[in-house]
Amino acid sequence: MDVRSQVAMVFHLDKCIGCHTCSIACKNIWTDRKGAEYMWWNNVETKPGTGYPTKWEDQEIYKGGWEKNGDSVSLKGAGRLRGLKNIFHNPHMPVLDDYYEPWTYKYQDLFNAPEGNDQPTARPVSLVTGETIDVKSGPNWDDDLGGSPDYGRQDVNLKDLSPAEREAMFQLERMTFHYLPRICNHCLNPACVASCPSGALYKRGEDGVVLINQDRCRAWRMCVTACPYKKSYYNWNTGKSEKCVLCYPRLESGQAPACFHSCVGRIRYLGVLLYDASRIEKIAGADDKELVDRQLEIYLDPFDPEVIKAAKANGVADSTIEAAQKSPVYKFLKVWKLALPLHPEFRTLPNLFYVPALLPGMAQVADGVYDSTTQSLWGGIEQSRLPIKYLASLFSAGNTGKVVEVMKRLMAVRLHRRGETVGDLSKEEIGAAMKEVNMDGETADAIFRLTALASFDERFVIPAAHREESIEMLENTADYKGETGFGFRQRPARGL
Repeated sequence: MDVRSQVAMVFHLDKCIGCHTCSIACKNIWTDRKGAEYMWWNNVETKPGTGYPTKWEDQEIYKGGWEKNGDSVSLKGAGRLRGLKNIFHNPHMPVLDDYYEPWTYKYQDLFNAPEGNDQPTARPVSLVTGETIDVKSGPNWDDDLGGSPDYGRQDVNLKDLSPAEREAMFQLERMTFHYLPRICNHCLNPACVASCPSGALYKRGEDGVVLINQDRCRAWRMCVTACPYKKSYYNWNTGKSEKCVLCYPRLESGQAPACFHSCVGRIRYLGVLLYDASRIEKIAGADDKELVDRQLEIYLDPFDPEVIKAAKANGVADSTIEAAQKSPVYKFLKVWKLALPLHPEFRTLPNLFYVPALLPGMAQVADGVYDSTTQSLWGGIEQSRLPIKYLASLFSAGNTGKVVEVMKRLMAVRLHRRGETVGDLSKEEIGAAMKEVNMDGETADAIFRLTALASFDERFVIPAAHREESIEMLENTADYKGETGFGFRQRPARGL
């Protein structure tokens, strides 16, 4: 058993209001630079939709992630032979039009335009070429357009639905959408790291954050192709690749990443998981239907004495083990089994998990009475506005059973709390829902509390960074007395 620690995340989609505050917080800190204008390390998409970059989930286009190769896996569009063939021309590389051409406006025209009969306007200007352009797309161009022909109906995840099921899904009274915030998944089996010919990408040993060494990056851009989530970007100004760093300077000082800290809906949770690194290859090579269960198996019980012993033998700090025992991610993932990975079929073993949205029931108002189309206000999972096949394509590699299990647990919590606070549901209905998922009232209340009432410290359990150990490996600790703040060994240069 090779026990290591990993910073992992949970996003609760029922709480996301699509305000994009997280995106702006990230943008202001990390990508407000020349060459990074089109980058959104954190973005929020509308589902159903095509996302950013367009159709990023379609690996027939982009060839990202891993593919099953016997009991193991191999890179789908990169690797030694494929990478060598595509090194000077990569047909699977997303181009600027797949993202969008960033622009600003010539605001001076509003003041400098000659007097005339027409109101002067500020023309859009490309931030790449400086030329006037016609704006055709943007980072969230399809925001709230979940039922539109150009976006909602082009969603790759509709592939398993029959034409009749698609048509029913987009009937006006059934039409719905929800938001999908995305950042780098800091995967256990990152395809971007494996694909880099320069060895510039690496996974930090202490917390599993995936980073790019800017000194070693040679701009082969294989990481852009290999990442199936398209969260590695190319900076055309510096000639280097860049990606989400999970705000590691903030993590090292005990603060939540900016997108987590700023989240208005409080949908984000961050904590440490302990995992067995010796099982990564075997689990990544599992059959599609087993991928979710097998990935959950890799995360270990932080209370198990054998796990603690193996973790300490591997150099995992006591404070990290304690943080893993308090991790909200561990509760959502392993104790309550409410969170699922996004597109596990990419086989990167992502460490960002999602609690699927329980969409509202269908109802109508007649004679002043709000009447649902189902027998109860809270219709069964089978009555969900989004087909289970669609959600399974997003979160369980097509395994509808896994999605149904999670949705039933979520519904049981909702019914239990409705009974506690409003009291308009029968005990039999609540009891049957709770019994079906083997959940008691105490557990449902604990889920409700962490979902709705949790404090900042309960949502973000960040382990100590132990900077002193890093210093000891490089310098004499005594030399740093009085200098324990966060300085820089090399002065950072922005706006290269």
